[in-house]
Amino acid sequence: MTPTLSVGILFQPQISFVLEGFFHFSGKNYSGAQNVSYQEGLIAFDGQLHPKITLTPVSESDTFVLKEVVMGIGFHWEQKEDMRFGGKLEFIVEDDKVVAINILSIDDYLISVISSEMSATSALELLKAHTVISRSWLLSQIEKQQAIEISEVKYSSEYRTDCAWIRWWDREDHANFTVCADDHCQRYQGMTRASSSLETVIQAVRETCGEVLTYLGAICDARYAKCCGGFFEEFQNCWEPVAYPYLTKGYDGKGEDIPLPLPDLSQEAAAEVWIRSAPPAFCNVQDQTILSQVLNHYDWETTHFYRWRVSYTTEGVSKLIHRRTGIDFGTILELTPLERGTSGRIVRLKVVGSKQTLVIGKELLIRKALSESHLYSSAFVVDKTDDGFLLTGAGWGHGVGLCQIGAAVMAAQGYDYRAILAHYFNGSQLTKHY
Repeated sequence: MTPTLSVGILFQPQISFVLEGFFHFSGKNYSGAQNVSYQEGLIAFDGQLHPKITLTPVSESDTFVLKEVVMGIGFHWEQKEDMRFGGKLEFIVEDDKVVAINILSIDDYLISVISSEMSATSALELLKAHTVISRSWLLSQIEKQQAIEISEVKYSSEYRTDCAWIRWWDREDHANFTVCADDHCQRYQGMTRASSSLETVIQAVRETCGEVLTYLGAICDARYAKCCGGFFEEFQNCWEPVAYPYLTKGYDGKGEDIPLPLPDLSQEAAAEVWIRSAPPAFCNVQDQTILSQVLNHYDWETTHFYRWRVSYTTEGVSKLIHRRTGIDFGTILELTPLERGTSGRIVRLKVVGSKQTLVIGKELLIRKALSESHLYSSAFVVDKTDDGFLLTGAGWGHGVGLCQIGAAVMAAQGYDYRAILAHYFNGSQLTKHY
């Protein structure tokens, strides 16, 4: 039997939505334009207050539209859009807001995710590879959360001292539903995205039905990012200190494309040479046809991703870091990498200011501190200029697991989904889970 899951979609004091068809709740059928709102710890709906509301479609063809769903939260492409969904619609209260939750089967969820994370016009083998890793990640997170609850050990993703602030973000931030609908987990935009070239996406989900990646019998925590920048990052450098053998150092290309031995990008000198150049790799591509398979319309706002540059004035970066971290460093004097991962991504960055000095990490905290949304990646080198700092960087995202742009190139070159998965997840096996 295909498992079900709950997806947190919208978090607002008041939510407007449209029921297209009939939905059943508390002995009554509802249809058309509706709204719910937070009132004194409960949810106001149809003239009454409820602790929770679950609207169940009367038929499978009935859908609902949530108004002004925020997507790309905290990123430079953040925007609102009305979105259509199938399955049940549930409302709960969380942090003095109403949360809209979609309850549906994993495979129906995946049909949307694959279309939301990439273009639904992608090559079939790419879609199949992405389906397997998205399913694997989801089921591994469910198992992980269950293990955390059973152990009763407090899970922490942050520690702070006078000298350092280390933090990472992961799925554990959600307690009342399985995953959220945004980039924090996996992009899920319901039937809004899944309407384009739907037959190919459905084919990818059906032909890999129940398939997951496993390692020594356990479902793999299969991660992915837009562009690794030529080398894969290791899991422990981005999230909790756990080394997964299938998420290891690797070059995103053919062995003959660069001379051996491979550079050790955890070393500053090697990382600097690698990032300042643009060596061949699967994800070093400018082919617009291939890129259009991976990049949705809002992603095209970022056209430089394999190698990129960002410059700041001293005054500008000092105000930016203060605003983004809440810490007043004074005037920023130095940005010094202290530790790099296997892709050259900075794991610990020393920020020296006129008022204080602090080491920050991991990679996402660094990216948040140095951008109004998220810096493309933490794989960068720093040059001081006459009036500030110049960052020269590589890749887009954390770089762990599957590189979406690299995988698109592999599919275009004739690799099947099994070969793509083997390239990015060392030693993993394809297993039928359900």
